[in-house]
Amino acid sequence: MDTEAGTESGAGAGTADGRPSPEPTLTVDELAARAGVTVRTIRFYSTRGLLPPPVIGPRRVGHYGRDHISRLALIEELQHQGMTLAAVERYLEQLPPDVSAHDLAIHRALVATWAPDSAEDATRAELERRAGRALTDEDVDRLAAMGVLARADSSDSSGHYRLDPGLLRLGVELLDVPIAHETILAARTVLLEHTRSAAHELSRLFRDEVWIPYEESEPDPERVAAMRSLSAHMQPMVVQALVTAFQRSLKEELRAAFTQA
Repeated sequence: MDTEAGTESGAGAGTADGRPSPEPTLTVDELAARAGVTVRTIRFYSTRGLLPPPVIGPRRVGHYGRDHISRLALIEELQHQGMTLAAVERYLEQLPPDVSAHDLAIHRALVATWAPDSAEDATRAELERRAGRALTDEDVDRLAAMGVLARADSSDSSGHYRLDPGLLRLGVELLDVPIAHETILAARTVLLEHTRSAAHELSRLFRDEVWIPYEESEPDPERVAAMRSLSAHMQPMVVQALVTAFQRSLKEELRAAFTQA
């Protein structure tokens, strides 16, 4: 069985160069608690192939890691957006087989942005519990600069926040990246400007090439059903395409920049 009590001592441990340890250290019970799902849900997802198998350790205890946490978060977010389990399976099948926990967190963060209002109230203690680590005031300021959270009331100094849970895990991972606070703010401005432009052009394309011809055509029950299905799943599909295209472009730009440096 993999429900045996285990330690999480290695979950936050680092390697010699300061990077988080990739070793799976969570038992299935600890994984369920960290991800906010039930053990039964984890086992069900595993039987459907949505989660990779755990690493089997001493006494046949299964151990899970950051990849499992990130994948669970993405699955839950996709279902929250209205995707059926079959649609979630198709979405995950299109991801690279070696997709990292970091890349999964990016997918989940971008998918979550389609939610009308995903912000939640959280105290400082709740924020740290969900982050899985203690947070300094500087950490909180950096998370705010990334758009992960904001003070519920600017005049409230007691530590109450409006939190975007879809961005939290990715934001926490980026806390240890040596990037200045001002650089984070500048990067956020660039991303907002360009993603807004992309969203505008994609919306215009969908309206001109899909929606207007649909409105002008004769009513067809099969076509109506197809449009409803497209409307329900278009946003996550577009997000996945944007993430993939952006990741490839960013890798090429970074490779060229550091080659020239």
